[in-house]
Amino acid sequence: MIRHLHRSEGLSQRAIARQLGIARDTVASAVASDGPPKYERAAGPSAINEAEPRIRALLSVYPTTMSATVPAERVGWTGSISWFRERVRAIRPEYLPADPVDRLSIPRGG
Repeated sequence: MIRHLHRSEGLSQRAIARQLGIARDTVASAVASDGPPKYERAAGPSAINEAEPRIRALLSVYPTTMSATVPAERVGWTGSISWFRERVRAIRPEYLPADPVDRLSIPRGG
């Protein structure tokens, strides 16, 4: 609405602020943006991030045979096991050995 009043109606930022009963800084930031305001939370430290190096060390030794609950016990994980499983599921493909049957073939002259 603020951008509509400013661009289409040609009202000044001060007039829009007075008409809508909001601060002029709010009007100025709304006119400068292309979309509605969006709240974004800054990423904070996570307990899983602190345990990740130990998880990676275990997966480098046992990439396929170890279920997610075993590393959880070995690193002393006390949080949600579903978060832990999800992180292990994301990390595990980096440590899996190459499949000897899987080949990439590219046709010549194509």
